Amino acid sequence: MADVSIPGTKIALLTTNGVEQAELEQPIAALRKASGTPVIVSPQESQIQAMQGDWEHADHFDVDVHLPSANPEDYAGLVLPGGTLNADTLRTDEDAQRFVKSFFDSGKPVAAICHGPWILTEVGAASGRTMTSYPSLKTDLINAGATWVDEAAVVSDGLVTSRNPKDLDDFNREFLTLLADSHGR
Repeated sequence: MADVSIPGTKIALLTTNGVEQAELEQPIAALRKASGTPVIVSPQESQIQAMQGDWEHADHFDVDVHLPSANPEDYAGLVLPGGTLNADTLRTDEDAQRFVKSFFDSGKPVAAICHGPWILTEVGAASGRTMTSYPSLKTDLINAGATWVDEAAVVSDGLVTSRNPKDLDDFNREFLTLLADSHGR
């Protein structure tokens, strides 16, 4: 990842309470290392509660942009971190659905890890793509028209997906490469 550079590129990280901390922190760190600008977008107005797994509270993170006022045109790409509570909440949030769908409609790079791809079943973005996820989403993604595979990181038509926090290095590398390629860098 050291040779990937995306200076000045703003990337939205759509998340809410219950996000898996590593799946938020490590993409933020990778984006910053590549000179990108990560922006936490959330239906929460001020802070979100991260988790380690589904039960253990971790750190709080400040929200940069409140979802109802977020403009997808301001961002070059989107990261959907996992965490069961986070992903389950976002997939039924109509503002989150509109926000996510707009990235696919405009052909911007999207990355979703662990339970993060869940919302893609709601917005029609799984159909026709090869994807991976946390294993419990396999049937949902297949039912939504995806081809599901058990791999560390899968790139399919502008979308990067990964299974869990152990895949974060591959996930970050593939997403940064996709971002750089989409900007001709």
